[in-house]
Amino acid sequence: MPPLWIRNARIIDPAARRDSVGDLFALGGRIVAGLSAADLKKARKIDAKGLVATPGLVDIHVHFREPGQTHKETIATGSRAAAAGGFTTVVCMPNTTPPADNAGTIQYIMDAIRRDSLVKVLPTGCITIGMGGETLAPIGSLKRAGVVAITDDGDCVQSNELMRRAIEYAKMFDLPVMDHCQDQSMTEGAVMNEGDMSIRLGLRGWPNAAEDVIVSRNVIISSYTGAHIHMQHISSARSVEILRRAKADAVRVTGEATPHHIALTDAELATYDTNFKMNPPLRTEVDRRAIIAGLRDGTLDCIATDHAPHTDYEKDKEFDYAPNGIIGLETALAVVLDVLVRQSRFRLSHAVDLMTRKPAGLLGLPAGTLAVGAAADICLFDPEEVWTYDAKAGQSKSSNSPWSGRKLRGRVKTTIVDGRVVFPIAAS
Repeated sequence: MPPLWIRNARIIDPAARRDSVGDLFALGGRIVAGLSAADLKKARKIDAKGLVATPGLVDIHVHFREPGQTHKETIATGSRAAAAGGFTTVVCMPNTTPPADNAGTIQYIMDAIRRDSLVKVLPTGCITIGMGGETLAPIGSLKRAGVVAITDDGDCVQSNELMRRAIEYAKMFDLPVMDHCQDQSMTEGAVMNEGDMSIRLGLRGWPNAAEDVIVSRNVIISSYTGAHIHMQHISSARSVEILRRAKADAVRVTGEATPHHIALTDAELATYDTNFKMNPPLRTEVDRRAIIAGLRDGTLDCIATDHAPHTDYEKDKEFDYAPNGIIGLETALAVVLDVLVRQSRFRLSHAVDLMTRKPAGLLGLPAGTLAVGAAADICLFDPEEVWTYDAKAGQSKSSNSPWSGRKLRGRVKTTIVDGRVVFPIAAS
């Protein structure tokens, strides 16, 4: 692998509080301060004039479906989609088939990662056996197998006592716990946000309270145990406020927001398009603005895509019967630039921070920085390029995206992992 010389880029590295035009150098897969004259001559040179160079994006919430659901996505196709979106490190959820609740399944996933992945894919393990919410998974064995966190994402542990015990065990093994916050007794048969729009459409409503109750539960358990609990895909204004108050009291809780929850509302469901059906559901404009405010003041800690592939034939059903979820890796950066930077006037460095240093820090991942000695994981993007996203022509195996066919502004041009160009794919 030749040395790498990126020239004339606007370099934004929130970890180093750097935002300036300059050059980046990599040697042996690591960021270096400079290259020798001999290395400069043989270096791969990328002219990045007009482009922004950031640490490779980090996503702590994706579904790559392998093993058992490879008709929707695989480690190979999911990592290609990640690379196309500028992501160099992603964290996979364990709701595979079978669920990743034992060391053997984790080993299978790790083998697939080593064999097929273009980017750094890190596995999580289940909180409970089979994600059934009844018996704790072998948390110590999962840690030794290589998981970076535990979660039953896709389901929520309903038993408060079981969740407490899980968190206590996870704390012993220094494993973060990530929770999908949903009181299932309040969402039976629900398919969209409960409110005026659900009444108009005649669809069963999903109240904000189903999320708020579990977020409150987790705040109490975290306060009681001293353990860190991370709340996934926060969608409710009240949940944002609960987290804000908890953080003011120094409770060890964190939360994430998705690009779709900061960009879209339940009004999008007026045509019954199942590409807008997700869990948690799209909420109201009040909720959307509250999530953005939470990202602005640090109540919510990062952006995560919840990339959730489904086939066309699975999504092409009556709204009640279609599965929840959308893909989002290839569109995340453009959506964040539009909603946070252009519409909400976030500094570009703040938006980059929410997709690099902050998510990496939540799970203690060695990513999210361009410091000398760090892995040469780099995203180069044009913040102004306008393009039309075609999900069927994308890198994911599935195409269930609400942004397919829409014009977006801001496009990833090059993704580099350990000093090697992995996107454009043909350049790898």
